Amino acid sequence: MSFSLDPIFKDNLTGALGQQVLDRYMQALEKEPATVSVRRNPIKLSQEAFAGHFAGLSDGQVPWCRDGIYLRERPQFHLDPLVHAGAFYVQDAASMVLQDLFASLRGDSAVRVLDLCAAPGGKSTCIASQALSAEDILVSNEVIRSRSAILAENMAKWGRTNIVVTNDESRRFASLEGYFDIVLADVPCSGEGMFRKDAGSIGQWSPDNVALCSARQRKIVAEAWPSLKTGGILIYSTCTFNRAENDGNVEWICRELGAEAMSLEVAPDALRTDFGLQFIPGSTRSEGLYLAALRKTSAARPTRLRLPKLPSKANCDYARDCECYRVSTAAGDMIKAYPCGLAAEIMALESSLGSIRSGVAVASVKGRDLVPTAAIALSECLCEKTFPCENLSAGDALKYLRLDPLVLNDAPRGFILLQYEGIPLGFVKNLGSRTNNLFPSAWRLRSTEVIE
Repeated sequence: MSFSLDPIFKDNLTGALGQQVLDRYMQALEKEPATVSVRRNPIKLSQEAFAGHFAGLSDGQVPWCRDGIYLRERPQFHLDPLVHAGAFYVQDAASMVLQDLFASLRGDSAVRVLDLCAAPGGKSTCIASQALSAEDILVSNEVIRSRSAILAENMAKWGRTNIVVTNDESRRFASLEGYFDIVLADVPCSGEGMFRKDAGSIGQWSPDNVALCSARQRKIVAEAWPSLKTGGILIYSTCTFNRAENDGNVEWICRELGAEAMSLEVAPDALRTDFGLQFIPGSTRSEGLYLAALRKTSAARPTRLRLPKLPSKANCDYARDCECYRVSTAAGDMIKAYPCGLAAEIMALESSLGSIRSGVAVASVKGRDLVPTAAIALSECLCEKTFPCENLSAGDALKYLRLDPLVLNDAPRGFILLQYEGIPLGFVKNLGSRTNNLFPSAWRLRSTEVIE
């Protein structure tokens, strides 16, 4: 494959990273295929099961992420029921560095975290894997409504209970002054890290677009900056390589907003820039990422959330290790589960922000029936012993995900928890001669392909 890059882009990259890096990068663009990597969900899949699932495809460990592996080729992920169950996430290897970085920065006490530009959910799920404790709260935000729905779906499938998904402009968070301990800003960028995956993106690059992106990135960070407490940490990242959007913006944040850059002791293979780390094809086995961490030095007055009066607790044996409440929604009464001790704070965030998902929707109330949701099937707080289980073949699992009819002749009547390779997928209500599929239509698998 032959690539023709804008001379100004080459000059920018040479100035930021040096001629030797540019030469390796060009060689990678022209001669090496894009990398494929996946990261397991440790609350659903053991290391052994993960290795077994990808036994024929695994191509080594991602060196900076204990849960990530490379694959020799890109399989048809949409035909793998485990990806729909949230058992693993397809993500560029460079972005997986966030798991260990976050763990090293967070300290020992409970933290409040904001992922400001979170869709489709790769970095939020990375944080929520092993670095997020049961006492923490993660707010995952996406400003574009359609993308926020995808984010909410992916976070529901990942299964953690202490996550609030929001659909807000960055300026909305300024009202939560000094609330967050850590803010992740994976800001929209000019996409130079997409060149190897999408050659068409090369033609969309221009110096004007870089300048536009740089200005927008500063605006996003500046608007949300009041929400970060004094001494809190901003993790700033892009999937681009030029200095204007990376070190240049970090330098501006330090100077204009009040912060100091921190030394990062992760991913020794990554290139060290003046302020952060640069992953780049040809130098690291990834598609590219820029990452910097800054400690806020400017003043922020801590916000005290106005905690609501909690509704009555609900007795529901569908969920374990959490607090259940009966709440009213536009669609009717719902049983929701919240992490123990965090319900009031999460409900306060729901009312302060444009929340579209929080805690775990456990069941909808239908007369005397409690109809279990897909979210509780996929959640860490599912009480599996409450339900009869049926383990599906790959073909039947895809039928279920497509909302095709399933017949469970030997299963008892009532709500059945369906699993694939022992991992929950969702529920059906077995009526004997047929089943009612309770998988959300919005999540439906559209592909008609089958597994032979």
